[in-house]
Amino acid sequence: MPMPMPERLLALVDEENAATDLAEAALLVATLRYPDLDIARYLAEIDRMAEAIRDRIPEESSEQQRLAGINDYLFGELGFGPDADNYYDPRNSFLNDVMDRRLGIPITLSILYIAIGRRLDLDVEGVSFPGHFLLKCYVDQGVVVIDAYHRGVSLSLEELGDRLRSSQSGEVSNDSLVELLEAASSREIVARMLRNLKAIHLKAKQSVEALDVIEWLVHLVPDVPQELRDRGLVYEDLECFRAALSDFEAYLRAVPDASDADPIRDRVLEMRKAAARLN
Repeated sequence: MPMPMPERLLALVDEENAATDLAEAALLVATLRYPDLDIARYLAEIDRMAEAIRDRIPEESSEQQRLAGINDYLFGELGFGPDADNYYDPRNSFLNDVMDRRLGIPITLSILYIAIGRRLDLDVEGVSFPGHFLLKCYVDQGVVVIDAYHRGVSLSLEELGDRLRSSQSGEVSNDSLVELLEAASSREIVARMLRNLKAIHLKAKQSVEALDVIEWLVHLVPDVPQELRDRGLVYEDLECFRAALSDFEAYLRAVPDASDADPIRDRVLEMRKAAARLN
């Protein structure tokens, strides 16, 4: 049976909860691999990081001074950075591993940055920018866009436009950039983490691990029927045909005109025939 999703995680990603501690949510995701994870210990370590930074900056510090303090401490003194050589290592998606190894990918490094920033009273948010996950922080002069994967570098609109052009064709307007810099909700951020893990496990043909991740996605984003389809495909791979049939049928009811509806219907018919033969 798939691992049940913690009710605490669903409560944390409630979109009406503006005080969500994304670090706790990310550590709950890590219980997929580490069921007995000491979440409180890692949250206390983040508290200590924030206090260490607070001790290094002026008492009446500006937002820019606090951001510089995070960058100097997190990426300079502690040496956190990108795991470019093993980007798709599942450990890069688990915040406890990122904190232990001081290596990560954009989204987990960003979550750590957000957690520290909010403890320093910074208005910092995650951004699901094309290419990879970014941050933005509101300061007196406007908004600073930050790339935690590249050690906290600030990005100009021109640099963001260059990044966007490298991932898609056509002109890039400032208006389109502003739209892409909309803050991601806590639910969207956790879903993106889980989808990263799903892709890693599916590519490695780790069906049992993928099933646990997709089970959580089904509960986290119930308005995305594609997760039902994907769970059905994994159930089929694991030869849990009744569960697969149920998911495929639910998917077709939700999106009968989906681009892959016909092949899914073919799967349903084959499974029904197989079930009739067994009966």
